[in-house]
Amino acid sequence: MTIQEYLDEAQTLERELEARLAQIEPATRVDAVKGQLRDWRARLDQLQKSITAVPPDGRREAGIALNRVRKGFEDRMAERESAGAARADAAEIDLTMPGRHHWRGGRHPVTLVIREIEEIFRELGFTVALGPEAETEWYNFGALNFPPDHPAMDAHDTLYLGPGTLLRTHTSPVQVRTMQRWAPPIRILVPGNVNRRDFFDPSHAPMFSQIEG
Repeated sequence: MTIQEYLDEAQTLERELEARLAQIEPATRVDAVKGQLRDWRARLDQLQKSITAVPPDGRREAGIALNRVRKGFEDRMAERESAGAARADAAEIDLTMPGRHHWRGGRHPVTLVIREIEEIFRELGFTVALGPEAETEWYNFGALNFPPDHPAMDAHDTLYLGPGTLLRTHTSPVQVRTMQRWAPPIRILVPGNVNRRDFFDPSHAPMFSQIEG
């Protein structure tokens, strides 16, 4: 089989799929649609098997065409399944039922405390500074003069993401980043989440909020 014959057959299958799906009622269940396309799917399987008959230099192009046809079929089935689910949901809606109360929720107590602290320090001339929660080892430890054998740098105490990167153990790296950008005098407040390898108990958690100035 030549590469052109293979591509022509793939294109024929694509056109036939669209034509036959247009003749099937949109409300038809997906499994029933697949049943009606049983012969078409058999031809698609045959097309996949016949790729070995294509000359080696044309198999990459043939594979692309085959994947396009197969993906087109899968996408059409997914669209029909999604549309069917939407129709089923719409059919279950009872418009005579009273509306449900919309629960809006509220701000976390820790968030409220942090905002109160921020407002107090803003009045004293502080600026709120933020930084990334995923940090490099240098910003988190090295720039703060942690010695190489400091226990905080042990993997048992710190949540490492990979070599040289970790979830910050304190908000102090923001101090370093701020001093790199701005000349003194500097007056900042640094709130944020920090992470340490602690187990949950009444006074510990692997993630908690910290604030420093």
